[in-house]
Amino acid sequence: MMLDSIANLFQLFKNMGVGYVAFRAKHEVERRIGLLKNRFPANPPFQEFISREEWKKLPVFFFPFFPGQLEKKNLQNLNKRVRAFQKEDLLTFFSSQSYEVSDWLINPDTHYRYSAQKHWTEIPDFSPQAGDIKYVWEKSRFAFLYDLVRYDHHFGEDQSELVFSEIESWINTNPVNRGPNWRCSQEISLRVLNWTFVLHYYRDSPALTPARFGQIMHSIYWQMRHVASHIQFSLRAVRNNHALTETLALYLVGLLYPFFPESASWKQKGKGWFEQEIAYQIYKDGTFLQFSMNYHRVVVQLLSWGIRLAHLNGERWAPVVYERAKTSLHFLRVCQDTATGWLPNYGANDGALFFPLSECHFRIFRPQLYALALVLGEAPPYESGPWAEEARWLGLDPGTSVPQPIPDDTYAFDKGGYYVLREKGTLTFLRCGHYKDRPQQADNLHLDLWVNGENILRDAGSYLYNTEERWTRYFAGTASHNTVMVGDLDQMRKGPRFIWYEWVRESRAGWFYSGDRMFEGHFAGFHHSGQAVKHRRRVTKTPGQLRWLVEDWLHGASAGVPIQQIWHPSEYFLNNFSLTAQEQSGHQLPPAATEGWYSETYGEKTTTARIVFTTKQRYIKTEIAITTSPKH
Repeated sequence: MMLDSIANLFQLFKNMGVGYVAFRAKHEVERRIGLLKNRFPANPPFQEFISREEWKKLPVFFFPFFPGQLEKKNLQNLNKRVRAFQKEDLLTFFSSQSYEVSDWLINPDTHYRYSAQKHWTEIPDFSPQAGDIKYVWEKSRFAFLYDLVRYDHHFGEDQSELVFSEIESWINTNPVNRGPNWRCSQEISLRVLNWTFVLHYYRDSPALTPARFGQIMHSIYWQMRHVASHIQFSLRAVRNNHALTETLALYLVGLLYPFFPESASWKQKGKGWFEQEIAYQIYKDGTFLQFSMNYHRVVVQLLSWGIRLAHLNGERWAPVVYERAKTSLHFLRVCQDTATGWLPNYGANDGALFFPLSECHFRIFRPQLYALALVLGEAPPYESGPWAEEARWLGLDPGTSVPQPIPDDTYAFDKGGYYVLREKGTLTFLRCGHYKDRPQQADNLHLDLWVNGENILRDAGSYLYNTEERWTRYFAGTASHNTVMVGDLDQMRKGPRFIWYEWVRESRAGWFYSGDRMFEGHFAGFHHSGQAVKHRRRVTKTPGQLRWLVEDWLHGASAGVPIQQIWHPSEYFLNNFSLTAQEQSGHQLPPAATEGWYSETYGEKTTTARIVFTTKQRYIKTEIAITTSPKH
């Protein structure tokens, strides 16, 4: 046990660096002895910073808001959501589940009620009794306000009284720096940005009384004081979309609320930190260090807000921000299915859609990529459609620009380790990379296939971050991906929560053309098996045909240990395609139908087909082919 602990500590130092480990240790000591608590005072005295009338005269420019009108038949779901919230406090969580939420402190999944008297430093992210804290954070993020604003615009109503009474209720229920809703600086940042949106939309409403306005300004100030006081934790210990959100919020609050005492400092530091983090977190090829399509979309929305609001107020970002925004746009469009606008269900996915400004399905990335393209002054990626609404809320109009489609071709994103073939209604997506930043999942050489808008071989998703160990191991591990396992081992060794040990440090891949389109890649992993194992995969796509040949070699695996080639087919695949496999001797391998799970949105999972081919030899050749004419 002692030797294991020492080995894990060594791995932590090796992977994350001495600075990270020292900072986390110092932070934990400060939390336990109360020093951290002392830096975040609870219930500070009320301060008035500016009157409502003075605020309205500030030379600050926000989004111009000209979204146009949509047909009412396209707004039926919006109408249902708003009416359900008005009558029953029903809210949609993680873009899929409905919960009744009448209390800011209750986890609607477990019905556990947090204390508003506990300092935020004393509240854990997860406990078996309380459940996943993200359930109590979801309403307090205030993304539901966009439904109310959009409803008012499209139906000609005014719910500003409801909007400001919800904000007032939250302020009264969540004293400064106490309770679960002060636990996460990213959630605080999003709440402030979402309040800012409605403050500007309803700036002339009588519901925004002087008393309410003063109360909201006081709360925003102390929320941003919290973010500024804890920003080093995100910059040094987390360094992902949390850091991007918080640094951008500091810049935007400094820009849009110039009357706070620290606004000039927040604006300057936030801008510098955001530029620094964009340069670090988005690789030169446009891929993102969290290896997650949904989290990359989070960054896209942050970029759209940051660039647009800076430009409206006569400011510019460092060139690297525009460069990485453009390469991000290109990467995500290359990975996007043309028929649906969806991307692979790849990487960690907590259902985050920070600024929901259209009626498009959560999995459709068109609204966010369309808006970013216009923010960058590029041609729209698609013809106009319901996805254009988000761009118009930001005050952007494509005019007569002609959409620019992504050509059919092979694409390699070597920095992030993604390889894509687009050909005649098909999308072949592969992952083969190594890590200099923290991995989320053990999924190397995963293969995703799309045919005419159907995700025929798919990623299982990520389900929940705070749940039973068996679910964490399945959804984050190799078992939930279309790749190969050595015995029952993941490609890396799983640690607690989000930690992986023995990172994949060596990989190589590329596309080749010899009549057929051919991908070949390999990586060295499975170090905890006692020795490094090299998994090499070749995928050959026959041009113009719905046929793929997948070959897997395992070099260095211990003799007698079986290898498992795993597939997660959709129902559409089972009805229209076949999987046949053989081992090195030429012997046909029988498919084993095992229990699989699929999670399209956070917190939900369903049983699904999972096919496994097992052999003690070190080579498997698998053919994926159509058996009938697929339905369009």
